[in-house]
Amino acid sequence: MAKAYASAIIPAPIDKVWSLVRDFNSLPAWHPAIVRSEIEDGRAADAVGCVRSFHLADDAHVREQLVSLDDANHRLSYNFVKPAFPVTNYLAWIQLTPITSTGETFAEWGANFDEAPEDAGKYEEIVSVHVFAAGWTALAAFVA
Repeated sequence: MAKAYASAIIPAPIDKVWSLVRDFNSLPAWHPAIVRSEIEDGRAADAVGCVRSFHLADDAHVREQLVSLDDANHRLSYNFVKPAFPVTNYLAWIQLTPITSTGETFAEWGANFDEAPEDAGKYEEIVSVHVFAAGWTALAAFVA
């Protein structure tokens, strides 16, 4: 099983960061790779089970389903309905933690998934660096 992970310190209070991250349809506002997104079937963007359908800058189409949303613990998880790359059993999560000494937010984004043997390690790096870390960098700039 492959594991992708990135963490960052976001220079904003946790409530501000969480309000952006918990909105399952907000990626185009702050993630540079996402061009447009919509929640399917008119569901709310914070309804567990909703599916976001989005397009990347290269026009690739991806669908992800919100698996869990925990406001009290600032955590959510989601999986692929239609993946961006050839992986299976993909489950991603985002966890935010307040940094009480500075008023900032510690942000973690991780995923576990299976890669084909010939792709071992390939998508682990792509997801960690180009999706998760790039997203945190962009979110930090967006809230600054």
